[in-house]
This record gives sequence, structure tokens and C-alpha cells, in this order.
Amino acid sequence: MSEKNISRIRRAKKTRMKIREQESPRLTVFRSSKHFYAQVFDSLGTKVIASASTVEKDIDTKSNNVQGAEGVGKRVAEALENGIKKVVFDRSGYKYHGRIKALADSAREAGLEF
Repeated sequence: MSEKNISRIRRAKKTRMKIREQESPRLTVFRSSKHFYAQVFDSLGTKVIASASTVEKDIDTKSNNVQGAEGVGKRVAEALENGIKKVVFDRSGYKYHGRIKALADSAREAGLEF
């Protein structure tokens, strides 16, 4: 594993320990070289409530860029129509910039609160 990825995982573990104390659902993201994924877990992190990715057929853009991240953010927020409006944003150790920021902004516009 590269040093960059090890550092990202270390940062993610630190923030997830703080997120667990808040006891609210967690919106987590993952970036690969080809796709972008987002999932909402329950407060314990054991059950997936909603998920979206650029792999799905009904997402407009299939690429791993800002437009794809915006589509994933809207899709996750729309999937949470069952009463969950407030989540904690877990960026998985990634910087809050570019695709991560685009996903967060589009999810907020669709009605999700962080």
C-alpha cells in the first residue's frame, strides 16, 4: 500500500471514532480510479440504509468526475425519503475538495443536513 493511502486510512479511522460518539447515521464516500461511491450507514455502522454510485444504470454520468459526484449526492439524498434528514458526513480521510465537496453540496441541495 502506498504511503498516501496509509495516511488516508489513518485519518479516516480517527474521524470515524469521533463520528460514532454522535450516534447519528453516517454518509461515507469512496473514490476509486474509475467510479465514485456513497453509502449511508446506521449509527453503529452495521446496516446500510441507502447507497449510490456511478456504476448504477440510472445515474446520468458514468465517469468519476465532479458531475458524477453531484449525481451520486442527489441520488443518496433522494434515497433517504424514509425520514432521515440529518446525517454525519464521513469523507473517509479525503480532503474536502473537488469531488467530495461536489457530493456534499448536491446532497445538501437535495435536502440532506450535515
